[in-house]
Amino acid sequence: MNGLSTVLIVVGLFLIGGIISFVKQQMPKSLIVLLSIGAAMCLAAGILRLEVWN
Repeated sequence: MNGLSTVLIVVGLFLIGGIISFVKQQMPKSLIVLLSIGAAMCLAAGILRLEVWN
């Protein structure tokens, strides 16, 4: 596990926490969807960069 994959996974988890917070605050759905897409992309990029796949 290198540094960049760790950072991407941590940022993705941070954004998931933001999604949960925004849902509780009843923020607009478009903002939640945009944040969800960003979180999914960060997590996917972090997981795909792991050395396990090589």
